Amino acid sequence: MRLIALLVVLLPGLLGVYGIKLMRDVLFGYLQTPFPSLSLQFLAGLVFFAAGLAFVGGFIFYRDRKRNKLQKKFSKRS
Repeated sequence: MRLIALLVVLLPGLLGVYGIKLMRDVLFGYLQTPFPSLSLQFLAGLVFFAAGLAFVGGFIFYRDRKRNKLQKKFSKRS
């Protein structure tokens, strides 16, 4: 079970890292193969980074909420 949870968190994390790499390559003017322009490459990198960060952050938030390790304003109302 823990291995599956690790893979669920690891794959979006790697997507976020790839997004950072794409944005960094735009700063140095290096165009990757599937993208026709630098601006499109930067936009794709930003989307990949935001999606990966949102998924990992949501996963950690959900886990902490389930274990009651959040502040009162973030806990579920019953």
